[in-house]
Amino acid sequence: MSTMAELRAALMGTLGDLRNRENPMDVDRAKAVAQVAGVLVETAKVEVDYLKATGGVKSEFIEPEQPLPAGVLGIRQHRLKG
Repeated sequence: MSTMAELRAALMGTLGDLRNRENPMDVDRAKAVAQVAGVLVETAKVEVDYLKATGGVKSEFIEPEQPLPAGVLGIRQHRLKG
């Protein structure tokens, strides 16, 4: 996983696996997934704090750079409020 969107997708998949009555995920494995996800979320919080402190405007982990759709000339960037 390299973005928050991918993390969310993986966590939703884990939730689905836990709820699968025919072949549920092992609870200990789900706990391990949740623990690692929690660490990733904490690192994202540190990254946001860093952006606030340095006046940064984007984060590749939280919101990866994406190419603009055809016909779009530019996007408006918003700064994090501190």
